[in-house]
Amino acid sequence: MKKHNFSAGPCILPNEVLIKSSEAILDFNNSGLSLIEISHRSKPFVDVMENARALALELLGLEGKGYKALFLQGGASTQFLMVALNMLEKRAGYLNTGTWSAKAIKEAKIFDDIYEVATSESANYNYIPKGYDIPNEYDYFHCTSNNTIFGTQMKSFPDCSIPMVCDMSSDIFSRQLDFSKFDIIYAGAQKNMGPAGTTLVVIKEDVLGKVSRKIPSMMDYKVHLSKSSMFNTPPVFSVYTSMLTLQWLKDLGGIPAIEEINDKKARVMYSEIDINPLFKGFAVKEDRSMMNATFTLVNEDLKETFDTMLKEAGINGLNGHRSVGGYRASMYNALPLDSVKVLVEVMSELETKA
Repeated sequence: MKKHNFSAGPCILPNEVLIKSSEAILDFNNSGLSLIEISHRSKPFVDVMENARALALELLGLEGKGYKALFLQGGASTQFLMVALNMLEKRAGYLNTGTWSAKAIKEAKIFDDIYEVATSESANYNYIPKGYDIPNEYDYFHCTSNNTIFGTQMKSFPDCSIPMVCDMSSDIFSRQLDFSKFDIIYAGAQKNMGPAGTTLVVIKEDVLGKVSRKIPSMMDYKVHLSKSSMFNTPPVFSVYTSMLTLQWLKDLGGIPAIEEINDKKARVMYSEIDINPLFKGFAVKEDRSMMNATFTLVNEDLKETFDTMLKEAGINGLNGHRSVGGYRASMYNALPLDSVKVLVEVMSELETKA
């Protein structure tokens, strides 16, 4: 049977996307050739790339606002470095809300001075810091919108007089935001958009070209923009499948439609965590993520029983990260509400057995 996939990444994908992408592996557009063996310079794939880039901007509401979209390789981890290379001249401010923002800080420190505007590290990142100051003289402010490991999510973003850069790897396209507040958005596809292998980068062009250092071609946003995201051979399958996922989202009604679904899933999940005395949520309530619900068993003696029940119910990928322990239910866009209901039923059934 098809399992209920709560994996934190690579993410669950819509069934119709899996079917179309698998068909393209065998025969792309009735060409007699596989998607992964055609020339990436051929018109059929160039059309795929252009459509994927256009869909990203359309769904984010950034068409005609001075933004361009790129599909690059190297994951969000490479963007930790590319952001600093392209944007950091003297000093930048970083909000440290978890493992991935800490890694971004580490990479940026290779080049220049980095100021940590706030951190929740002392509480093992179970909340989002608030009320911090962002100095106007800094080159940019960097934040991470959603923290997969700890299950926290920024519900609002500061008003900045400097460029704002955001790692949205695990919640992009999941909720409505004023995306024009951000000057650079980057997101690894494998959390909420497509298979591993490509990273979406959305850039407001007028923030580039302001650093004095020489930037290697492969790390230069301006080079990739000038080549329409085709400077080197792109990850064709990942881009194509991401395009299909974005089209699926558009057909569904876009971000407003999926946000409504995601809100329902999160309410069902957190309601059970709060009313069931056998479980305890990790993140503080006001900062709980709609994408990743983290929780633990109050009594670890029930772990074996609960894990057996999860397996019997066909629930996959629920183990929490070692930094938190317990369980993590990742409820990305394509996860059906029914899967969340199955998980909640198992949690409720455990209470009757305890």
